[in-house]
This record gives sequence, structure tokens and C-alpha cells, in this order.
Amino acid sequence: MSSEKEVVLVVDDEPLNLEILTEHLEEAGYEVAQAKDGVQAWAQLEATPRKFSAVLLDRMMPNLDGMGVLALIKANSELDILPVILQTAKAAKSEILEGLEAGAYYYLTKPFDKATMLAIVKTAITDFNNHVGLQLEVSQAMQTMSLLTQGEFSFRTLEEGRLIANYLAKIDPAADKVVVGLSELLINAVEHGNLGITYQEKTDLINEGEWQNEIDRRLALPENVDKSATLRFESSNNELSFLIKDQGPGFDWENYLEISPDRIFDNHGRGIAMARVKSFDYLEYRDGGREVLAKMHLNTGES
Repeated sequence: MSSEKEVVLVVDDEPLNLEILTEHLEEAGYEVAQAKDGVQAWAQLEATPRKFSAVLLDRMMPNLDGMGVLALIKANSELDILPVILQTAKAAKSEILEGLEAGAYYYLTKPFDKATMLAIVKTAITDFNNHVGLQLEVSQAMQTMSLLTQGEFSFRTLEEGRLIANYLAKIDPAADKVVVGLSELLINAVEHGNLGITYQEKTDLINEGEWQNEIDRRLALPENVDKSATLRFESSNNELSFLIKDQGPGFDWENYLEISPDRIFDNHGRGIAMARVKSFDYLEYRDGGREVLAKMHLNTGES
């Protein structure tokens, strides 16, 4: 995105909460827009859908509550990938699950810690910018790419994985949906697969601002220099399939097919679940997590 400040829409019916959140976010370098209820929030979002990089949304409000605003956001094609951080005074698992199912993949409970709040906002905006950037790149050369029927790629780095995701997503008219999920699966094959970065290690590295540096360090280690991951794809008249393999020890993939309420406050860990829900019609891990098959139905334009 541009060098302009990221804009965060803060929605809360409590003036003190609005003031505190705005102060913290502005100190961290964000531009803040405010709304005192869901009606005001939706008016701003609908009027300028491309303005915002994240929404920090109170759940309980008069007129139109947070869940109502969230539903409107996810139903709008110009806003559906905008990250929503749902804040609430209640941390009941049932309410968190309700928010997750509605598309709120980031959660913050009151009273909140400043550092935790800023970390969640940073993660949400980073994810958003990555997705927007990929979608913009995917808009080119789709007609030529639609002629490809099969192929195989080998990749070592995160950047190579993103380039492959961008390239292959152009095969389908719904490429903006494919590229996000495919990119997440390829990144997972490198960082957690070949490089062996654990979930907790990534959490700590992101908090310390050292995640990319550690990726680069491990890529240069003698034991990793010759490691690569592969992606094989096939395209038929009505289906696109991706088979991704890495050389890692595998992982406990069952825990990541859905976003668990127990991990909702973490600064990462949503990629596989988002790929399964938003990008693909079928996703299956094999060989202890060293292999994943993802499929989506192609949009042939037929009724």
C-alpha cells in the first residue's frame, strides 16, 4: 500500500473507550476514524470502502450492534476481506465462536492491554495488506493463464511461494479468492515445514519483530540450503487442484483447520483455516502434515 498512514475505524459507544483506543493507535502511527455506534460505522464504511485497513469493533452497541456491522461487511464485495477485530467485555467461548463463524478472525477482550491491542491491530493490517497486494497482482494476464492445464513448481523462500500463488491464481476468474489461501499454504510449507519454525516460536518472533530475520537465517543454514517444497497443479473443465509437499517433520494439522477460541488472541495462526473457508472447496492434509491437497471448483460461466 502507499506511504500514507493506515486508517483504523474504531467503533464503540463508550466515549472513554473511544478516547483511549484513539490515543493508543495514533501514538503507534495510525490514523483513526471514530464511530459511536454501528449505524455511524456502516455509513462510513459504505461511503468509503477502500479507506480503511482494519475495523476495531465493539460487540455490544445500541441501534446496530457489532455482529450486525460484521454481517454487513462480510456481505459487501468491496469490504469482505477487511479485517474486523471484535472487542467485547465478554470472553465466553460461545460468543467467540459466533464471531469467528461470522468472519471476525481477530478478537480483543475488555479491559485490554495496550501492547496486546497494538499487536493484534498490526497483525490484522499486515494480513490485509498482503492480501490486497496479491489480489491487485492477480488481475493481470488471466486469459493466457487459463490455457494452462498442469504443472509443477519447486520453491524455497516465502517470496517464491507468493510469486507462485500469484501466478497460478490467474487461472481462474475467482483468482482473488484463490491467491490468499494458496499463498498461506505455500508459506506454511516453508516456515513450519522445511524450516521447522514452531507455532510458539513464530508467536515470539512476531512479538519481537524478528520473524523475517529468522526466516532468512534458517534458509541460510547448511541443513536447509538444499531443502525445497513442491507444488503440483492440475486444471480440468470444472476443477483446479493443488498438491503441496514439504520436507519437514510434519505437524498437528487437525488443530489448525478451524480457528480455535483458545488461539483467537494469538498474533498468527489463522492462515490454514482462512484458506479452507475462504479459498477452497476441499482441503486435506496427508502424510502427517507434510502434504496438503486443496481443490476448488472452477467458474466456467455455465449456468
